[in-house]
Amino acid sequence: MGTASPKRATSFVSKHSPLAKRKSNAPSRKKSKGYYAKVKSGSGTGGKAGGGMTAKGVAKYRKDNPGSKLKTAVTTPPSKLKKGSKAAKRRKAFCARSKSWTSERGRAARRKWNC
Repeated sequence: MGTASPKRATSFVSKHSPLAKRKSNAPSRKKSKGYYAKVKSGSGTGGKAGGGMTAKGVAKYRKDNPGSKLKTAVTTPPSKLKKGSKAAKRRKAFCARSKSWTSERGRAARRKWNC
């Protein structure tokens, strides 16, 4: 008395399947080489703090990664920003996100953003 065995699925995977391994056309997520402002010693704020990407570096990154929405730092002092503006919200979000950054570069970036 034999039982009918269910048909086994073949090892063929459709090219539309999420299991299919294919190279994505998405832009590279690699960091841009260079174009970072030098970390300056001292306790300057805003642009004087150094750290982060320069405007030239951001332009190169956006050229290398089409569709990127990367923007430069909001270096305007918080007292000069209009409360609730896009720039103020970006600054607030960055400061909250980078609270735990303790490296020299991270501290310089937080000084640049006036965190």
